[in-house]
Amino acid sequence: MTTPTFYGDEIPLESHLIEIRIRKLDQMFDSRDPSPFLAQDLDDDAQQYVVASAQEFSRRLPLALVIHVNEPVDSPEKARDAGEAIREHFKRQSGFTSLRLKELLHDGWISLAIGLAFLTAALTAASALGKWADVWHWAAIFREGLVICGWVAMWRPLQLLLYDWWPILDDRRLFDRLSRMPVRIVCPPPPPVTLRRE
Repeated sequence: MTTPTFYGDEIPLESHLIEIRIRKLDQMFDSRDPSPFLAQDLDDDAQQYVVASAQEFSRRLPLALVIHVNEPVDSPEKARDAGEAIREHFKRQSGFTSLRLKELLHDGWISLAIGLAFLTAALTAASALGKWADVWHWAAIFREGLVICGWVAMWRPLQLLLYDWWPILDDRRLFDRLSRMPVRIVCPPPPPVTLRRE
């Protein structure tokens, strides 16, 4: 039995290990991505597996990725670059998630301003109808409808500002952790070089 070859980073003892088994190292990356190797995106299935595995572990301990490859890696440099490319991928994902969070909060504050303006107008109109409520039955119904519509208009901004941003923030924190994790690649040793005699 051949001794496997190890490339990449040292794995701290207290790390939570995420382990992947693939045939060749290129399977970790999106084959349709024309970017240089260090800027390539991960394959969708590989990213989903890494993220899902990381979510199962405690946030207190660091993460580490171990990739078991069935075929020898072309060179130590490619293996080292693969670890850096994986971290860069998650760093980009963190940046995209930060942008999503910023856009959501921006939309939330705009929605809040619109909702408050509509609520103020609805309550003002309902107050103006108050003196007619005792005279005309429809005025009382319309006044109550305005109050309800005014408060319903506040539902969307409150949802954005109170609830919707938490999952995005959690995603960003997870991507930040993944962007710092050490990556180790385990593969068979390269075949011996044989010299041909002339």
